[in-house]
Amino acid sequence: MRNLVITTIALSGIIVLSACGGGTTDADVQRALKDVNVIDETNLNDVMLTVADPNEAVTYFQRTLVQNPDRIDLHRGLAISLVRAGKTTSAVGAWAKVTSMPEAEWDDHVDYADTLIRANEWERAEGVLANIPPTHETFKRYKLEAMIADGNEDWKRADSFYEIAVGLTTKPAGTLNNWGYSKLTRGEYSAAERLFGEALGYDETMFTAKNNLVLARAAQRQYDLPIVQMTQTERAQLLHTAALSAIKQGDLETGKNLLSTAIATHPQHFDAAVRSLAALDAQAG
Repeated sequence: MRNLVITTIALSGIIVLSACGGGTTDADVQRALKDVNVIDETNLNDVMLTVADPNEAVTYFQRTLVQNPDRIDLHRGLAISLVRAGKTTSAVGAWAKVTSMPEAEWDDHVDYADTLIRANEWERAEGVLANIPPTHETFKRYKLEAMIADGNEDWKRADSFYEIAVGLTTKPAGTLNNWGYSKLTRGEYSAAERLFGEALGYDETMFTAKNNLVLARAAQRQYDLPIVQMTQTERAQLLHTAALSAIKQGDLETGKNLLSTAIATHPQHFDAAVRSLAALDAQAG
């Protein structure tokens, strides 16, 4: 913001000096001032879309749209801010407005489909994506296509879209994890294990992928923890996951031992594991 003030002062100084020269009209001054306002507003819009509180950003874009109802960038900013604020239903309407405007881009339609999925409106999202030309190849587009194919249990298309999406990003950990979970639900445990391992290769801190990896291994009755980076608390939680998987598959003694180890491993009181072990003992009794 300090840089904006300096820029405004500098440009205002130029305006004054030009006016003193006698060759500047009032219209020139107004145009110059308008340019300064545009510079300030552009930077403020960026701030609202990144670091500002989402609800404050929503209020800002709503207020600004009252004065500029035809500005697609403001409608887009409102839609993005509504998603950030967790106001999904309102965001769906905002994105519908953006995509109806003549200046709308295909990325706007992709974001509209993404918001529809967040609102659990999968069929509408599928329809939106179907109208986007195949030449518009982006990571987000194919990630959404893969998720929809998953929901339709069209495994061949899902795998194809996941593979394309992974190739279009330098940060594929989340998509690899989703793809692995898809394989896990299909009962393709070895393939799922490989994909979770790949996800952790890109982001070793992703606990969801660690937990899913344990589930994939446990489904193959491999209850020892994989060799991945983990904190002591994470180790205890993963042991608990392995224990519950063992119990579910009828390996009760293994599950009991894993629960005891999880309780001993956790740096604090591990209530969930304690309750699971107590329930197992009560059932045995």
